[in-house]
Amino acid sequence: MDSVVVPLSISLPLLFLWGVCVTPLSIILSNRYRIVDMPGERKIHTSVTPRGAGIVLWLGFLLWSLYAVEEAPLLRFLAVGGTLVFLSGYWDDMKTLNPAVRLTFHIVAAGVFLALLPIPLRHVPVALLWITGMTNAFNLIDGANGLCLMMFITASSVLAVFGFAEVFLPLASLATGVLLWNFPKAKTFLGDGGTTLLGYLYSSFCIYSITPYFEFVSVIRLPFFLLLLGGIPAADTLFAIIRRLAKSRSPFSPDRGHIHHRFLDGGMSTVSTVALLSIVQFCLVAGGVLFFGRFLF
Repeated sequence: MDSVVVPLSISLPLLFLWGVCVTPLSIILSNRYRIVDMPGERKIHTSVTPRGAGIVLWLGFLLWSLYAVEEAPLLRFLAVGGTLVFLSGYWDDMKTLNPAVRLTFHIVAAGVFLALLPIPLRHVPVALLWITGMTNAFNLIDGANGLCLMMFITASSVLAVFGFAEVFLPLASLATGVLLWNFPKAKTFLGDGGTTLLGYLYSSFCIYSITPYFEFVSVIRLPFFLLLLGGIPAADTLFAIIRRLAKSRSPFSPDRGHIHHRFLDGGMSTVSTVALLSIVQFCLVAGGVLFFGRFLF
């Protein structure tokens, strides 16, 4: 952002406390309206678990946006896109939504955001595809307690170190507050509304952060850079699509071939799996930033 959107000394503790204190209310709400995740063949949990914690992330982000919008007017449109993404996912949590309809919401949300950025026209298709893809990638990686949140927190922390702390640290703080209820034992899940919202916010803020440098990046190098920035969720989703198409299956069809499933099925604990993948996530995102800098300067 052009300036520190909200002083970190204010935003970090408030957003963390919001995640910690409001998540129990979402658990009550989810149980009341039966927004729950049932045990199943591809699930690692063995009991009925509420999955409405995404509403905590959504409302926390909206409150932060309202407080920061005067210094960052673009947050108005990011809030609109984030709301489209969250509501379509939350709808799917309550009643199954056609994947094509949900994907349409994601594309529109990405388009609303990108339409306001001064990105060279040659890069718009890749940026649109990446935001839409990452929105879904964070949902697909959500197969172990705390994994989706840790992918988001780790990647956001890396980008904060490289100069975007005022944007990424508040969101990471909000996610950390919710993480305490999702890991190591999950008292609640994010649901599709929460996971897709995290993917949308992370990818959109990434694009915004590098917008001033787009004109110096070639069309060929940009996808490789974004793939690294996408980290584990992007790589896992790409391999999942290739794996399913190779078996003549729909890329939307579920399976147990995701990287976290392979580790868990191989005997690794949930804690070890999340820790290992978080380390890899850190290396990939940091490598993406360094790769970008090497060819830019």
